[in-house]
Amino acid sequence: MERKIERYCVPGTVEEAVEAIAGKDATLFAGGTDLMVQTRSGKRPFTPLLVNISRIAGLGGISTDGDRVRLGALATISGIRTSALLKEKAGVLTEAADSFAGDQVRNKATVGGNICNASPAGDMIVPLLLLDAEVELASTAGRRMLPLCNFFTGPGKTRRERNELLTAIYFPIPPVGFAAGFRKFGTRPAMDISIVSVGVAATRDDAGWKNVRAAFGAVAPTPIRGTRTEAAIEKGGTAGEIARIAESEVSPISDVRASAWYRKELIRTLTERLHHDVFET
Repeated sequence: MERKIERYCVPGTVEEAVEAIAGKDATLFAGGTDLMVQTRSGKRPFTPLLVNISRIAGLGGISTDGDRVRLGALATISGIRTSALLKEKAGVLTEAADSFAGDQVRNKATVGGNICNASPAGDMIVPLLLLDAEVELASTAGRRMLPLCNFFTGPGKTRRERNELLTAIYFPIPPVGFAAGFRKFGTRPAMDISIVSVGVAATRDDAGWKNVRAAFGAVAPTPIRGTRTEAAIEKGGTAGEIARIAESEVSPISDVRASAWYRKELIRTLTERLHHDVFET
């Protein structure tokens, strides 16, 4: 049975928002690019309380905060794509945003929404995992930080409590010598949901590559870090060796978009190409 919206709320502050959702079954939205598709298809029914968070002051913006970069939850994908700060400090985010849907969706979709939707194929999640991002969650009890790598529990599921609002994403400003890359594969470069996505990152010094990160999307119930791939890169393995390890780390499913075999082949191929582009060029 279709559930009806009984109350529509448009808070102007974080405090108003967390008060509105405390103890209630609420649907939060800003850009609505995922929510509208899910509710119209019947995959996700509306709850009695619908909360529009798009007008909350201070919930957007892209800035530095000491030695960290802050992405407001309402920062749009277009804003990330064109951010001079991110192009300088974390170009892998602008690279991922450039392959995210088309202009109409990018102009409305928010980074907070992409994270909270918790799709295994979420395009902005993989580069944020490379950057050791954390999410900030607010409730009437205060605010808490949670590493993004621990945020997801399954497809469409996270550790955000129903009385919490994701307010911002933070990550350390990458040091000198940092390099990263992101690749996704779909039938079309941007408009399609990723069949797979891959990202790698590391910092180079006189001793070689260190603090290596590898992450994969659409090949497990959640976006994942590839810890064995990371270790192989730090040890100086060849591109082919590292690609085969990456292939062995993922456990994709077969669905209407691709078979499990094809996804594993794509992970191996894209990882090998990224290794060349990031670590050999």
